[in-house]
Amino acid sequence: MSQTGQLVFDFGAVSVQSPPAQAPVPAVALPEPNGPALSLAEAVMPVVWHHPRANRAVRLAHCDVAYEFKRGKRRTIGLTVSPEGLTVSAPTWAPVGDVDAFVRSKSDWILDKLQVARERRTALDQARVVWADGARFELLGEAVRLRLDAAHGFSGKGAALVDAPEGRRELRIGLPAHASEVQIRDAAQAWLMRHATQHFRERLDHFAPQLGVTYRCLRLSGASTRWGSASADGTIRLNWRLIHLSPDMVDYVVVHELSHLRHMDHSPRFWDVVASVMPDHPARRAALKRAAVPLE
Repeated sequence: MSQTGQLVFDFGAVSVQSPPAQAPVPAVALPEPNGPALSLAEAVMPVVWHHPRANRAVRLAHCDVAYEFKRGKRRTIGLTVSPEGLTVSAPTWAPVGDVDAFVRSKSDWILDKLQVARERRTALDQARVVWADGARFELLGEAVRLRLDAAHGFSGKGAALVDAPEGRRELRIGLPAHASEVQIRDAAQAWLMRHATQHFRERLDHFAPQLGVTYRCLRLSGASTRWGSASADGTIRLNWRLIHLSPDMVDYVVVHELSHLRHMDHSPRFWDVVASVMPDHPARRAALKRAAVPLE
C-alpha cells in the first residue's frame, strides 16, 4: 500500500460513529527515572493523549497517544486532530500494519497539532461567558460589563451600551434580576449581532473602494470554525463573533474576504491584493489564529 494520507486539523468537534470494539488500550508506561533527559518542550507536554472514544494506542516519541480508529469507504488514511484528540480513519482494505506505519510517520505533525488543539480548548474555556448580571466580555477588544436593568433606564430597544463610572462601559439589558442565563445570553447576543452588522458594514464600505470591488450584501454567520467567506455573486459572510475581537483583526477578515472578490483563491495574486491596503496582514493573520471568542 502506498503510504499516502490526508491530514486534517479541526478546531471544532468531530462527529463520528463509534467503531466496533477493539482490544483495550495498553497501559501508559512512564519514562524510566534513569532514562534520557527530556527537552523542555517534552517535559511540559502531556505524557498521554487519550481520545474519549479511543480503541487503539501508539507510542509517538515520548508520548502515548490513545486514538479513535475507524474504517470506512475512503481511498487514503486520514488523520484528524480535534480538542477531543486524534482520530485515524482508514480504508476497509488497509492492513493495520500500514496504518500504524503511517501514523508513526506523521508523529511530529500529530503531537504538534494535539498540543495546539489543547491550547485552543483552554483558550476557548477561558473566553466563555457566564451570562449573568456583572458578566464581563470583550467588545472590539475592549472590556465591557453586562448589567441587568429591569427599569429600562436607557434609550434604545432591549439593550444599550452606556458609559459607566471610572471610564468603564456597560451593556445595559432590560431584564429583571431573576432572568435566566439563556434569556440574558439571547438578549446580549441579539444586541451584539446588531452592533456587528453596523460595524462590519462600515468597514466593508471603507475598504471596498480601496480594493476596487463592490460587494452585494453582508450576511452574518455563526460558524464555529470559520471567520468569514465570500461568494462570486458578491455576498460577504462574516462571523458575528468577530465583534469580540480587536478592530485590527476585524479589518483583516474584512479585507481578506473583499479581496476574494478579485481572486477566489489564495494565490500570490490574492495576497498581493490584501497587501495593497494591509501590508501588515501576516501579523494580523497570526493574531487571529491565536484569538478565542465565546462560542455560547
